[in-house]
Amino acid sequence: MDLKNQLKNLFPDHIASEIEEDTSSPELWLQDDPLICKYEKRKGKPITIIEGYTGATNDFKQLAKEIKQLLGVGGSFKNEQIIIQGDYRDKIMGFLKEKGFKVKRVGG
Repeated sequence: MDLKNQLKNLFPDHIASEIEEDTSSPELWLQDDPLICKYEKRKGKPITIIEGYTGATNDFKQLAKEIKQLLGVGGSFKNEQIIIQGDYRDKIMGFLKEKGFKVKRVGG
């Protein structure tokens, strides 16, 4: 017995209303200028840096979260930059292009 049936048994007089949930991610603002995706080594560890987003900070933080979940790696959002642990430039650039962003590869 699923949850709907259990609730119907508990509250027979209640009329259930159908609520549509929006499971898609919120639409991000796309800019004309390309995002810069570069590779650096800090303290001997490789990192990928994405910068150059001119939209809202919350949108950029959401983008950082999606990238980290996609790759399954750690990272952070600091000083208007997304910092991802590891060298994932190709995967990140592919993901951003799918989202509709223009991306420019810098370094190596």
